[in-house]
Amino acid sequence: MKVNFGNVAKNYAKFRNDLPIELLESLKHRGINFKNKKVADLGSGTGVLSRVLHKGGAVVVGVEPSKELIQEAKEMDKNEGYMINYINAFSESTTLLEDTYDYITVLRGWHWFESEQTLTEIKRMLKDNGSLIVMDSGFISKGKVIADTLDIIKEYMPNGELKSAGSKANSKQLINGFPVEWYKEWQEHQFDLQETYKFKYNVTFTNEEWCGRVGSLSWLSGFDENERNSILNEIYIHLEKEFSGMKHNILHGCYITVLNRL
Repeated sequence: MKVNFGNVAKNYAKFRNDLPIELLESLKHRGINFKNKKVADLGSGTGVLSRVLHKGGAVVVGVEPSKELIQEAKEMDKNEGYMINYINAFSESTTLLEDTYDYITVLRGWHWFESEQTLTEIKRMLKDNGSLIVMDSGFISKGKVIADTLDIIKEYMPNGELKSAGSKANSKQLINGFPVEWYKEWQEHQFDLQETYKFKYNVTFTNEEWCGRVGSLSWLSGFDENERNSILNEIYIHLEKEFSGMKHNILHGCYITVLNRL
């Protein structure tokens, strides 16, 4: 099934901003300070990480191939009084200047990249001894809300299967939430692993908010609007029947890998 995040841009903007405050705090504890640093945020989406980096004093540019997601990012920036530069480009060919950036960041996006080309591009853009920080997050709860939601989505998927997103689908082993193959690729491209770590956090949803969150998932991005709304409506009706008026604490995991360019 083809993935097109432009189809779910508004859901992504509204319901995919669960970036935990512990993320930047955990990086600061490890000596990473973005103040006055130049940062290219690849796959910046609706700007959730770009805004946090900007607030932390970084000179940040967001790189995003979806015009729809960039438009949502700019609307959110405007509402919060920020002026962040976004360019409509792919991570494999950013058009950004070479030997310029102190940090390259990636949040929830590496599995969509063509890794060989992206790593070549990152090395071109990074300063000597610059750092690549790859981050991911997502729900890890195995509660009934999750199980019921996924069961409904499976009914609409080819062969009734829910595969992991992007390049994660082909991996059989994970290290700290990342496919083992990624670590090998990073090493082969002269990126030295500094640290990889993880932590857990909770996000609270009403039934309506949870459906919005589900509406941002890549699994639903391949459906047209009517099909997508039909799936979400079925999920909402089920949740109202089973969990009327309840709020759901959904456990999430956040995964971070820090690599230095050799």
